[in-house]
Amino acid sequence: GTHLFFLENVCYRRDVLAVLNMVRQGLFGELIHLECGYQHDLRAVKFNDGKQPYGGGVEFGEKGFSEAKWRTIHSVHRNGDLYPTHGIGPVAQFIHINRGNRFLSLCSMASKARGLHDYILNHPKGGPQHPNAQIEFKLGDKVTTLIQCAHGETVVVHHDTNLPRPYSLGFRVQGTRGLWMDVNDSLYLEGTSPTHRWEPAQPYLQRYDHPLWQRLAERATGAGHGGMDFFLFNAFVESVKRAAPPPLDVYDAATWLAITPLSEQSIAAGGQPQPFPDFTNGRWMFRQPNFALDDTY
Repeated sequence: GTHLFFLENVCYRRDVLAVLNMVRQGLFGELIHLECGYQHDLRAVKFNDGKQPYGGGVEFGEKGFSEAKWRTIHSVHRNGDLYPTHGIGPVAQFIHINRGNRFLSLCSMASKARGLHDYILNHPKGGPQHPNAQIEFKLGDKVTTLIQCAHGETVVVHHDTNLPRPYSLGFRVQGTRGLWMDVNDSLYLEGTSPTHRWEPAQPYLQRYDHPLWQRLAERATGAGHGGMDFFLFNAFVESVKRAAPPPLDVYDAATWLAITPLSEQSIAAGGQPQPFPDFTNGRWMFRQPNFALDDTY
């Protein structure tokens, strides 16, 4: 058969790979809790004027253009974490999901849905008389999912796309010796950082820059998404050339994407825990990590 390579580019983000390097070198100790998410104001993506891809109106569906043509309808009919992979992909590498560890169960809750309706009401081309102002959006403005792992870690996954906010994937990596948070670009390492005080993360991210970025950063200049896409495609090509199992495979794809329907089921059941399928059929206990192990791919 043919391998599936799951193209999740944030796994190759420079700071994410530096933190992975730090995790592997034990700087955070044993990992206890992690957070991530998709936190991105998409209101001007979900609505436009039907002519330009971003903003300019409050149309979607048949009257929308580009992503507004298909993306927004999910916010009308669904209530769950609709886009978990950007955040959960890197987190899965930090704690060896499907390669020595796995997700056991999740529970999700959703806030009320107000952001998209408010956007339509207050947009110059919207207002209370606009037909779209009558739509009741089902997607909660803030969806929060809590995952329990086989080795005892907890993971919180955020979905937040309908409210005004700066972009952030909300990474938090916390262990017995310290933590890193990307939202304030800071970290704390016990015995190294000033007691109970944050330190800027950048000096550490530079010191522990992943060997992949050290070797290939110049070649990645100008590539999509700040260079991440270069490393993603490089890994795809190199694994194909070697006929090697891809570092992001079909089990990862199924596991990460399962968060969406499981979160919908949990929310519909009032936040009740939902068991996670073991797509590896027990092989997670014996599979070894193979993601970004050196400067090759």
